[in-house]
Amino acid sequence: MIYSYEIDGLPIQTGDIVCTTDGGGDIIAGQFWRLLGRLAPGAVDHVAVYVGPEGCFIEAGMKGVVVFEVEGNVWLADEMSQRRRQLIDTVYGVAYPVEGQGLSEEEKMRIRENVGDYCLAQVGKPYNLNFFDPDTEDGFYCSQLPYLAYLPHGIDLNTGMGVPDVPGTSGIVFPQEIWSGCSHRRVADG
Repeated sequence: MIYSYEIDGLPIQTGDIVCTTDGGGDIIAGQFWRLLGRLAPGAVDHVAVYVGPEGCFIEAGMKGVVVFEVEGNVWLADEMSQRRRQLIDTVYGVAYPVEGQGLSEEEKMRIRENVGDYCLAQVGKPYNLNFFDPDTEDGFYCSQLPYLAYLPHGIDLNTGMGVPDVPGTSGIVFPQEIWSGCSHRRVADG
């Protein structure tokens, strides 16, 4: 089933990817995540896949693949930190992988449903610390999860777009390249 929602003023549907910047708020945990986010190239440090219904998302974090709920259409990382295994971040925008692909509405809906089902089937799997192996399904890092969910549908999120050309890192799927390689909308600056 395909669900629609709105997060921080942006429309999303099942399979769309919320892109975030690590850190946020004044608490120590937010400052820790902001520092950690500086290790990833680009403005986008983390991603989560919207599956629905309502505010239901899936992400791969340090504690593995988890489901969490956003309440009230606003991403309040401090309030969600317990459900998200202590991750603190701020929404940067939403990436729309099926848009701009020349797909019919029927194809888009089929892909969205399959991506949601794939992500749900991965819940409980561990974190993949081997960023150089994005093709394993034994564990996942954040951007690897949507990468593998979309790949069977001919949508390759490992584009290299928006990340520096560092020898030996082309196999890593960075959150920034999902943002740069997809149609996207940025959260309005408040």
